[in-house]
Amino acid sequence: MSTITRAQELLEQLIAFPTVSTDSNLDMITFIADHLTALGARVNVFHDPTGSKANLFATLGPEGDGGIVLSGHSDVVPVADQVWSSDPFTLREADGLLYGRGTCDMKGFIACTLATAERYATLTLTRPIHFAFTHDEETGCIGARALIDALQKQGLRPAIAIIGEPTEMRIIEGHKGCCEYTTSFTGLAGHSSRPELGVNAAEYAVRYVSKLLELRHTLTSRAPSNSRFVPPHTTLNVGKLSGGVAHNVIVGKAEVEWEFRPVQNSDYDFVKSEMKNYAETVLLPAMQAVHPEANITMETKGEVAGLTPMDDNEARDLCAALTGENGADVVAFGTEAGLFQTLGLSAVVCGPGSIDQAHKPDEFIAKSQLEACLKMLKSLGQKTSA
Repeated sequence: MSTITRAQELLEQLIAFPTVSTDSNLDMITFIADHLTALGARVNVFHDPTGSKANLFATLGPEGDGGIVLSGHSDVVPVADQVWSSDPFTLREADGLLYGRGTCDMKGFIACTLATAERYATLTLTRPIHFAFTHDEETGCIGARALIDALQKQGLRPAIAIIGEPTEMRIIEGHKGCCEYTTSFTGLAGHSSRPELGVNAAEYAVRYVSKLLELRHTLTSRAPSNSRFVPPHTTLNVGKLSGGVAHNVIVGKAEVEWEFRPVQNSDYDFVKSEMKNYAETVLLPAMQAVHPEANITMETKGEVAGLTPMDDNEARDLCAALTGENGADVVAFGTEAGLFQTLGLSAVVCGPGSIDQAHKPDEFIAKSQLEACLKMLKSLGQKTSA
C-alpha cells in the first residue's frame, strides 16, 4: 500500500470521530494511542480534569533531549447550522479533493504523521521524533497549555516543534497572539417606566463596547514600523453582545464576548489595563451609585501566545531543508506554536491544506497537499536516521 493511500485510509478513520470541541475526543485519542503503541512508540495520555478529554504525547526513537515534535489538535469546529453536501463526518473524495470536517484543520496532518510513523518505526532513528495531539485548540488552546505544563513537569526537552496547521506547506515563522474574554455586567432589573430605579446592564455593556471600539482605532496607530503582519497592527473584535428579556424590562444582566490579536506584548498590556481601568473607575462606580451590588467581571476564555519570528530558528531551517522552500512568512491566525516557543523550542507552522477551507461547510483538503506533507515527513525520517 502506498503512503498516500495509507494516509487517506487513516484520514477517513479520523474524520469519523466527531471531535467537536464541546464533545469528548477520547475515542480518537485511544485510536491514535493504539496505533502508535503497536509501532513501538512510548505513549503518554494526559486526561483533563473532567476525564472526558485528553492530550497525547508519544515518542519513537532514542530517549533524550533534542527531539522533534510533530503537533496537531484533535478537535474540530461545529457543523451545526452549516449546509453540507454530504455527511461531514464521512470522508468523501471528488476530483482529487477529500471532503469532511477536519480534513484540513487539521486531521489531514495528523493522518500524514500516523502514516509516516509506520515508516519511522522501521528506521534506526538517531533523534527522538515526538507526536503531540491536543484537545480544545479551537476554544483557546486549552489542551496545549496543559500539555506544555506536563512536559515541563516530566523534564522533557524537545528542541523543535512543527505545528501542522494548514499553510499549503508554506513555512510560517510568526503569527499574532489571540486573547478571548467574556465581560459580564450585573445590574438591577426593573420596570422600564422608572429607569432611574434600575441599573441597565445592557447600557453599560454598550458603553464598554464603545470603549473597545475606541481602543481598536488607537491600536492602528501603534503598529510597529517593521510589522510583517496583515494588517500590521493589533486587531480587536466584538463577537457577541447579549442581554435583556423584553422591551419594557430594564436589563439586569448582559455579556460582551470579545477578543484581540496582539502583534506585540505592549499591546497586550495596553488593552487589558485600559479596559480594566475603564470598568473599575468609570462604569462600576456609576452602576454601584444606584445599586451597590452591581458588578462587572471579566472571564478569560483563552490567552494564546503569538509566535515570534526569530533570527535563529532551527525549526524553520529544518523545514526549509525538508521542503526546499527558501523563505518563511507570517500569518494573522493563531496556533499552538507560540506555546511551544514559550517552552524554549524553536517552532514553525507548516502543514497541508488551506486555511481558507477551515471552519467552512464542505471543508476539504487536496490529495496533492497530503502528498507534499508526506514527502516532507519522509525526508524528516531520512535526516534523523542512521
